Formats: sequence, C-alpha cells, structure tokens
Amino acid sequence: QVQLVESGGGLVQAGASPRLSCVPSGLTFSIYSMGWFRQAPGKEREFVAAISRRGESTYYADSVKGRFTISRDNAKNTVYLQMNSLKPEDTAVYYCAARTSVPSSETYAYHYWGQGTQVTVSS
Repeated sequence: QVQLVESGGGLVQAGASPRLSCVPSGLTFSIYSMGWFRQAPGKEREFVAAISRRGESTYYADSVKGRFTISRDNAKNTVYLQMNSLKPEDTAVYYCAARTSVPSSETYAYHYWGQGTQVTVSS
C-alpha cells in the first residue's frame, strides 16, 4: 500500500521560512518524480514545484519561483519544500505527489497523493 505523508505545516507569520517534508512508503522512491501542489479554500489545486527522480531537474510555478526550493534525498526517501518569504496568499493545504515518469505540473499526471499539510500565513 502506497502512502505519502507530509509534515512541517502550521501557522506561521509572513516572511517565515518553514520546510515541508514528504515521506512516501510502499514504493521505490528513486524511480518516482515528485511534485508539490497546493489548494487554497475555494480554489482549484495548483502546481507549486516538481523534481526529477535523481533531483537534477526542478520546476516551479511562477508564483513561488525564487522563494521556494524543492529537493529530495533518495537515501532518506524524502522530498522537501523549503518555503522562504512566505506571504498570506501562500496559505493553503500543501500536497506531495508521485509519478513514475518525468516531472509534470498537471495534477492528473500524478499517481499517488498525500493527505496534505495545512500552511497558514498570518500577516
């Protein structure tokens, strides 16, 4: 059974720099590209960042480029999302997702999803 478990969310102030983690189980982590998505209340789930299987390629939404960094440690079976200079508009539930092919910004392209972790940014 495949599970993706996110952690690191919470209530933070604007400008904070929390790091989200996602630990998959039940799959061979190193053959999966990983993505982070987010969903704010009343909005559709949107792409945040993605990383290739070995971590050599990364992709970002324009809204987070230069502030967020996605990385992975295949030895620890973990993917991270370092978030810097958070803004109130970054408030959302953040999800990690896995797919066996190249990274994608499309939600439908991912095979497995975590339950999400809430990030709330206060001004």
